[in-house]
Amino acid sequence: MKNTKYVFVTGGVTSSLGKGIIAASLAKLLQERGYSVTIQKLDPYINIDPGTLNPYEHGECYVTDDGAETDLDLGHYERFLNIPTSQANNVTTGRIYQSVINKERKGEFLGKTVQVIPHITDEIKHRIQILGKTGDFDIVITEIGGTVGDIESLPYVEAVRQLQWELGEENAIVIHLTLIPYLAAAGELKTKPTQHSVKMLMQSGLSPNILVCRSEHNINDGIKRKLALFCNVKKQDVIQSLDAETIYDVPNLMYKEGLDRVVLEKLELDQNKEPALIDWNDFVTKHKNPKQEVEIGLIGKYVELHDSYKSITEAFIHAGSSNETKVNVRWIHSEKLTPENVVDNLNGLNGVLVAPGFGDRGIEGKIAAVQYAREHNIPFLGICLGMQMAVIEFSRNVLNLQNANSVEMNEDIENPVINLMEEQKNVTEKGGTMRLGAWDCDLIENSNVYKAYNKTQISERHRHRYEFNNAYKKQLEDAGMVATGLNPKTGLVEIVEIPSHPWFVGVQYHPEYKSTVLNPHPLFIDFIKASLKQSKK
Repeated sequence: MKNTKYVFVTGGVTSSLGKGIIAASLAKLLQERGYSVTIQKLDPYINIDPGTLNPYEHGECYVTDDGAETDLDLGHYERFLNIPTSQANNVTTGRIYQSVINKERKGEFLGKTVQVIPHITDEIKHRIQILGKTGDFDIVITEIGGTVGDIESLPYVEAVRQLQWELGEENAIVIHLTLIPYLAAAGELKTKPTQHSVKMLMQSGLSPNILVCRSEHNINDGIKRKLALFCNVKKQDVIQSLDAETIYDVPNLMYKEGLDRVVLEKLELDQNKEPALIDWNDFVTKHKNPKQEVEIGLIGKYVELHDSYKSITEAFIHAGSSNETKVNVRWIHSEKLTPENVVDNLNGLNGVLVAPGFGDRGIEGKIAAVQYAREHNIPFLGICLGMQMAVIEFSRNVLNLQNANSVEMNEDIENPVINLMEEQKNVTEKGGTMRLGAWDCDLIENSNVYKAYNKTQISERHRHRYEFNNAYKKQLEDAGMVATGLNPKTGLVEIVEIPSHPWFVGVQYHPEYKSTVLNPHPLFIDFIKASLKQSKK
């Protein structure tokens, strides 16, 4: 079995510094050097998972093949490393406490007073090491959510302190990501916030082995010496992380700064080959030097927070690079869209994507957008709720079922073309109860999706409670909306298309979750290709 090494990434001074991107970039460099690497996220909130969180609160909820509803950072991990994550890659305080309380109720701690130390910290340590004990990975990188000093992060910091002591510093190191602000009035970079952040970390018993310093300006040797002196690290272990043009530049920047070399030295691992990043840099070059542009309308109800659709916008970048095309996204709030203003809002678009979502807010705007794309022959991609809105729009405006709707919006509707899934009818709890994870789908040959995937069977990730009502399948197909993808076991309609339209596809699943830098999703590639054709008309 491998002697797995552990790297912990903590954050200080302020949130949103990009711990996930630094962790993913380091992992990419180590992977390029020949090491097997995975990344996990420890989230301090008490929700069991982000599945019940409003996207405005936490951005999108990312879903893995095995059906875990996880933090959006896992999307970054998969997009950078091109390997799938799982339930074990995202741990929340809610899950930790739930596990410990369940053990207490079963009598596993009989006679003991159950406390944060050792019971909660032991559970955290156990969860951290699950991936390491599989024998599949040389290095496990663990990102600790939140900022040092947060009350809710303290048990995690203590667990890491214990683990580093138990495993030894050559097997477990800490990278502390911090901010070096620039004060324009003084014309200086200031190290004091970082000093205080490290001091707070050390008061918890944990010393950083490496400092990664976010900054808008170059950090000179004098500042590095000062940070090394006051933060108890070596000067070569102070790494600058300047603001990058795109997140995909960060692996190259971290390589230039030597982050991977410093980490391997600390973990007493061979440097192996230098990271070539050939395919990665080919993607970056194409992304930065597009030969053409398209404008895609993203119709959603959470568009004020772009992170609500993070995987979709990243899939656009991947597919854009494949087509050597810059994808410009026009963010359109579905709640503000009406049949009266839809032409003004969608005019000039080369493609329309109707995004996933839940609830009845803004759905009439989504339906108006579908109708516009269908009637004006604009390439259309509907994802999850977007696919369901396409079915409703077609039922209303082509089949003349004026009251067609989803039972999610109206339980007593006369024509429920979208129905509650059979297995969902007795579900009362909200968290983790939807149809989740990877499911198979058989494709009909000569369809748009078959041409995109170039195969007859696919597996895609799902996150939904409602489904296409097969009672209306024949009516819809006779009128021109064809089911081109079916689940082989249940007969569930996964994909609908309109063959008479240049490119009109609605999918019940979430293709965006499987798009990565090295494997852009074929459906997004084909959608952008169709949008390019439209732009040239």
